[in-house]
Amino acid sequence: MHTTTTRALAAAAALTIGLTLASCSTNTTSSEGSSSSSSTPAASAHNNQDVTFTQGMLPHHQQAIEMSDMLLDKGSDVDDDVVALAKQIKAEQAPEITTMTGWLKAWGEPTEMSSMSGMDHSSMSGGMMSDADMDALDKASAADAGKLYLEQMVQHHTSAVDMAKTEVDNGRNTDAIALAKSIVSSQTEQIDQMKDMLESM
Repeated sequence: MHTTTTRALAAAAALTIGLTLASCSTNTTSSEGSSSSSSTPAASAHNNQDVTFTQGMLPHHQQAIEMSDMLLDKGSDVDDDVVALAKQIKAEQAPEITTMTGWLKAWGEPTEMSSMSGMDHSSMSGGMMSDADMDALDKASAADAGKLYLEQMVQHHTSAVDMAKTEVDNGRNTDAIALAKSIVSSQTEQIDQMKDMLESM
């Protein structure tokens, strides 16, 4: 049952991402072709909340992919449903990282929230795993890694949903708001899925 749900969610997510990317591409091409101004719709139609959301979600997504890679590196002893979920999360979030990086460049904004590189991101974005959390997942046995991954990812997704809801309420950029709505929908479903999986372990 989990596998069927996973495939359905992945297909829906891929469609949403494709539409969002297509929209971005169309808007940019239209603007460059019809105006001599260097300001595109993506550059003009955004506010500080859009920037904060995008800068905060980028490292969030990057860490989720790192966590998923750690799990997938454990080998065949990890639960199949957990492996499928990790692959789904990577497939959804990798293209979103590319999209959000493009937005920030179009807006003339840095891709990091501050210049404090090397600091623990959890101090800037709630729900991020600490260095100790990441180390625990990295060193966990294949038998234990699945459960630990799910427990950490529930926390990780919950904070992402909260960030996305704030963007939906206060953002201005239509593409950023659309992505935030997609995150709320897909990650809320995944949270429920992961809690069910934890209960069955």
